[in-house]
Amino acid sequence: MPSYSASQVAREAGITLGEARRLWRALGFPEAEGAAVYTASDVEAIRALSAAIDTGLLDFDLAITITRALGQTMARLADWEVAALVHRVEELEQQSAENGEQAADRTTTALRMLDDLSDGFEAMMIYAWRRHLAAAVSRIVALGEADDLHTTQLTVGFADIVSFTALSNEISRERIGDLVELFESRCADVVAAQRGRVIKSIGDSILFVNDDPIRAYDTAEGIINVIGRDSRMPDVRLGLASGNVVMRLGDVFGPPVNLAARLTAVARRNRIIIDAATAELLPSDQFETRRLPERPVRGFGLVEPVAVRRH
Repeated sequence: MPSYSASQVAREAGITLGEARRLWRALGFPEAEGAAVYTASDVEAIRALSAAIDTGLLDFDLAITITRALGQTMARLADWEVAALVHRVEELEQQSAENGEQAADRTTTALRMLDDLSDGFEAMMIYAWRRHLAAAVSRIVALGEADDLHTTQLTVGFADIVSFTALSNEISRERIGDLVELFESRCADVVAAQRGRVIKSIGDSILFVNDDPIRAYDTAEGIINVIGRDSRMPDVRLGLASGNVVMRLGDVFGPPVNLAARLTAVARRNRIIIDAATAELLPSDQFETRRLPERPVRGFGLVEPVAVRRH
């Protein structure tokens, strides 16, 4: 039950009102000036963050950074989960209609499903977080004595649905939603199978990385096989670029990221285009590469793309 104002939350957590507001905003929630809209759970959450800062393990700015990452991740997860449940509720309603039964109230059904899923899903969420945390630590450890633990060499891949804008104007909203979900899930499966990581997906495209250029190529080829070669799915284009990238807040930055995205504009349908750096990393006894004519690439000037295929 809401019973605390922002100033009361700050006082209970032992921090200033300004700090409490910054932490609350970092979680992704709107503020309420003077109104008693906060609960005991909100107080405990802010108090836990404050306690971590007090130990000296985190400074306030780092706490804000981690809190913002948590808030953004949980917001997307919650939206994704609820959207999936809404789809399931609609399926149940359709089944009831086909059986001549009276469907239960939508809100009641959705809330019951959330309640039934909460314990098991929460345990799975913690499990997945711990596994991914261990993997992230392992990647940092693998950098060894590197001077900059935020920078590493990777092959970056960018997969893009061909003519997505035109396609989205031709089919129903439900169909486009199903298509995007299938595209993302199939790509994610291929990336995971090749021990890579999906960095982000943006509806009609997906960005992934791999520390092994051969596995990155196999990922690109696998995406073409499960998307572009499926007659029910649209065509795709793949770009790969290799080099040093900066890893920050679950994202990657640097010239290879931008170049991989730009190369998709050069690729033909269901083909892979790579940069010269990736071509040098692929063994010649396994791959055949062919340099294409130079062409202007936004942000890079004239670039000589490379077509690639396995022998």
